[in-house]
Parts: sequence; C-alpha cells; structure tokens
Amino acid sequence: MTERSTRLLVVDLAARSKNWALTSEGERTILSTAPNGWAVHVVRSLTSSDGDGPREPSTEAMEAVRDAEAYFGFGMPRPLFLETRALRWVHSAAAGVGNSLYPEMLKSDVVLTNSAGVHAVPIAEYVVAGILHFFRGLDIAAVQQREMRWDKTFFVAEDSPVREVTDTRVLIVGAGGLGGEVGTRLSALGARCVGVRRRPQLGTPAGFERVVGPDGLDEELPEADVVVLTAPLTAESSGILTADRLKRLKRGSILVNVARGALVDENALAEELGGGRLRGAVLDVFQKEPLASDSRLWQLRNVLLTPHISPVSPGRFWPRALDVFCDNWRRYDRGEPLRNLVDKQAGY
Repeated sequence: MTERSTRLLVVDLAARSKNWALTSEGERTILSTAPNGWAVHVVRSLTSSDGDGPREPSTEAMEAVRDAEAYFGFGMPRPLFLETRALRWVHSAAAGVGNSLYPEMLKSDVVLTNSAGVHAVPIAEYVVAGILHFFRGLDIAAVQQREMRWDKTFFVAEDSPVREVTDTRVLIVGAGGLGGEVGTRLSALGARCVGVRRRPQLGTPAGFERVVGPDGLDEELPEADVVVLTAPLTAESSGILTADRLKRLKRGSILVNVARGALVDENALAEELGGGRLRGAVLDVFQKEPLASDSRLWQLRNVLLTPHISPVSPGRFWPRALDVFCDNWRRYDRGEPLRNLVDKQAGY
C-alpha cells in the first residue's frame, strides 16, 4: 500500500483459486502504471473469483473501500458498494456483470466497466474442441477405450453421425467479442456461421455469413447443425432456449453453452438428450454451480460436461486483463471514453 493521496484505487483480486489470483508481476504492473496523484491499496485478504465474484467481501476490503474513488475486483458485492463514500468507477476482472447490478448500483452514477473479451480465445478454442468431440465420435472412442473394446461399427455405419466441420451450419447466439472469436475459428474450418445479436445493425463480424436479430432465432434454430450460446445473461436472454425451442433443434444437432446456464431449460435439454434426438451437448455452465449430484446431465453419455473451466488459460489471463484495466485507468484519469463500458440498464 502506497502513501494516501487525493485519489484511491482499491485492488481486491487475491482469489482463493491461484489460477485467477493477481500475480506479483500483475501487482507491479498496476503500481508502476498508476497515474500521478493516485494511491493503491492492494487487498491481501482472500476473495472469490468464482462465477462473477464474491457475495460477501472481506473485512479488509470493506475498510479499504470506504474512501476509494475506484475499485478493481471480481465484480463488486453489494455490501462493499454500500460501504463506499466516494466511489466513481468500478472495473471488474470478470467478463460479465454478475453480482454487480443491484438496485443501488443501477440508480447510481458510478461507472462500471468489465473485462469482456479477455476470455474469448480460450473459450473459442474450447467450443471448437467440444464440437469436434462429437463430430469425430471421440465420445464413443473414450467409452470403448475404457472397455478395451476394438469396434469400428459406430464410425463406419451407413448412418454414422461422424462428420467434418466443412459446410456445417453453426448458429452463434451472441455475436459479440466471444461469438466473433468462435465464428472466426469455425469458419476457418469451413463452417457456415450465422449470428444472433441484439443489434444486428452493428454489422456482420468476420467469419459470419450474416447476422439476425433475436426475432430471427426461431427461424434459424431448425436449420443449425450446431447451436453455440455466447450471449450475456440479461432479462431478455434468460431462458432463451425454452423447451419449445429445444424441440425445434434439428435431429442430430449439437448444443454448446459457454455463456450462462440460465439461458437454457436444463430439464428440457436433458429430456431431448436422453431421448437421443440430439447428438450431444457441450456444457461448461449451469443454472446452479456446482451442478447438483442428482442432475440427470451427469449420467448422459452424450453430454460433455466441464466445471466452468472454458476460460482457463494459465499465463495468458492477467496480461490480457491488465491491458484492459491499465488502459482504462489512464482513460479514466484523463476523462476519456472507457473500454468495455457496461450499459447498466441493458445488463452488459
């Protein structure tokens, strides 16, 4: 902690999960790039990086934040926000908004920015890997390996679902930074990508044939071989894949969810998968995490299930995240437009 001056930044990033905890090198980067007139309090007490940050802050953070003008953490818990007296800017190391859009934050003029985009590369690679897992029949190969069974039947059958990415139709729901990275990679492999975005007038990102608005979702679902969810969780997107919409998916199609579990009716999805109508689902996020032990999804052989680890990229996260934060800190200090400014009313 440096000597107090007129402006204070509180850095609250000592995550219990070491993979997400701010590194000593990262701390030095923050301290060395501090604009003139700023002090920095680095909170040493542990916090949570799970999901979108802690529900309850540490006592140290509660005390440090009272006179802070800026806060850098994994979201900002409501108790912490209520403790502040001079807060003007919050930057989250999380890509979403998570626990930060409570009524007091929404009503305030506190500026909220986040780290949207910094996870795009590893998550996009996860999506490609998950699709190939089912396209190339690796789910079946893994089972046969455990059983020590040499059997080509599934792979060479006349109706085998084994296929190439080339010319498959991929519907990417959420054509922003993350969806754009997914589209770039899949189109490079020959897929034909269509995006769904809230504001299609923003244009068609590289790698997409076209984009449609949310009102075009029902028309696109039955045409897709793969549906990838990369949209932020908002009031409009919550529960977007209803039971009725899941029934509209093409037989033999694949669903990938790397957005938020609340976008999908999980019980209805389990029914569709259990009945064998869908080829598979790649799920890294769930309505409740950890996923309940009695969830049917654990037992389905056509589900590739991971514990919310698609963003993991050791050694890459903090350089990317700090590039955004430090640039924003300079911009904030100079009164310039900020990157990744969250529309608090829209929810992302």
